[in-house]
Amino acid sequence: MAQAQSKPNWFAIGISIAVVVALVALGGVVVWMNNQANDAGPAPKGAIINAETGAISFGEGDKVVDTYIDLMCPACNAFEQTFADQLTELAADDKITLNVHPISILDRFSQGTNYSSRAAAAVYCVAESDADKTLEYIATLYENQPAENTPGLTDEQLVAYAEEVGAAGAESCIADGTYLKYPAAQANAHDIQGTPTIELDGEVVEGQTLQEMFTKVDEYLKAIA
Repeated sequence: MAQAQSKPNWFAIGISIAVVVALVALGGVVVWMNNQANDAGPAPKGAIINAETGAISFGEGDKVVDTYIDLMCPACNAFEQTFADQLTELAADDKITLNVHPISILDRFSQGTNYSSRAAAAVYCVAESDADKTLEYIATLYENQPAENTPGLTDEQLVAYAEEVGAAGAESCIADGTYLKYPAAQANAHDIQGTPTIELDGEVVEGQTLQEMFTKVDEYLKAIA
């Protein structure tokens, strides 16, 4: 009897091993999924692209303005229409350093086409191939901004608008989706929860309403000009 009781319970041991194997496998899947979610893909390179921050930079002023924008975001378009000319002029005069961060947080509003990512990636393509056309390209995409909950512009249209502003060198980069993963990864890296997110000298501009935020930016820029 004692000898029988000392026999190992192979069924229980087998179940335990199976559970351990399943947990290890599940852990591997979770790690793989997290890596996929955080995979930025290849990083764009160029004279005006900051490899560390992902910013597309203009000007060399001591005052620094960072804009985190989504090309499908209506509020970002409003910011563009309100401040683009002023920011461009101040950067050109080296009164500010303007850091533009094209990111994507609104892919869910483009019916599965990932328009926010595609548009932001296209901006990086232009910044890499035709740096001096970047701001004009951004302005053109805002002028032709698709409504939320639509498929957005096609890759062919993104290429056509690049050619329209004189950035034909970006064609293959846009068509191939070279930097498609980069904008979402940048949003995660900078912990951006909404757009536009504006930083003035490293401090996020807070505001209960868009108008409050715009007023603070306006006061800051007027003090510089």
